[in-house]
Amino acid sequence: MRLAAIDIGSNAARLLIVDVTHDKEGRPQFNKLNLVRVPLRLGFDVFDKGEISKEKRGMVLQTMKAYGHLINAYGVKNVIACATSAMRDAGNSADLIRKIKLETGLEIEVISGDLEASIIYENHVAENMDTDHSYLYIDVGGGSTELTFFADNKLVFKKSFNIGTIRLLKDMVDDDKWNDVKDYVKAKTKGYKKVTAIGTGGNINKIFSLSKKKDGKPLSLELLKDYYKEISSFSLEDRMNIYKLREDRADVIVPALQIYINTMRWADAEEIYVPKIGLADGLVQHLYYELEGKGITS
Repeated sequence: MRLAAIDIGSNAARLLIVDVTHDKEGRPQFNKLNLVRVPLRLGFDVFDKGEISKEKRGMVLQTMKAYGHLINAYGVKNVIACATSAMRDAGNSADLIRKIKLETGLEIEVISGDLEASIIYENHVAENMDTDHSYLYIDVGGGSTELTFFADNKLVFKKSFNIGTIRLLKDMVDDDKWNDVKDYVKAKTKGYKKVTAIGTGGNINKIFSLSKKKDGKPLSLELLKDYYKEISSFSLEDRMNIYKLREDRADVIVPALQIYINTMRWADAEEIYVPKIGLADGLVQHLYYELEGKGITS
């Protein structure tokens, strides 16, 4: 069974295509066939002007056409496509979504921040970890950060905040917004077992790669602080050369680290695991279980 997920974020659009097989116990295994990322950077338009420019609309449409061709080439019959913070805020997103449907057949759903947090949590990473800790998922995007807290074998809270890397780059996050996150995280994680963070998003994946840590090993909060000081001391051009980063990663990686570090501090989390998953992975699993519920499993 082949499935595809499209995630249109504030910084980039991703297409994930997977082949679903089952282990001996009948549990689904999601095998990645292809992952394509296009840096559309919609947030730079939307968070400034409240809408997507003509140029960016053209880029989105061409990207969706290309994704549609890839989906057909892989013989995928079931697709889920969602858009997040930038499309939520854009005044003209409905018109663009209509045009995409008309020209590609792809139906894009603009999802809420809370639903975004739920879908990321559907990767169920925490359920495979020890029960001596509580787990705080931190998913940092261009327009928003989704937090999901898992403790005592249950979901305690999920919350989306309009603090993202592009909003920080554009100096659109004031102290009040930071304090809202601080107060919420401190209050909601208080009294639970020691908190360990689970980080998702392209920026924390890149930091993990730079760290040369083995898969399954956590990064320490102190290491993230060191990377923040080090990377932020370089110019954009130097970051691209020294760390071999694309420009659309080199500018957002510093504000992303700021969000991970602050959130971990407020939750008293000393370590963060990086399973290299994201919204697209959660969407694929969400689609699979939706189809399974309808009796469609092949």
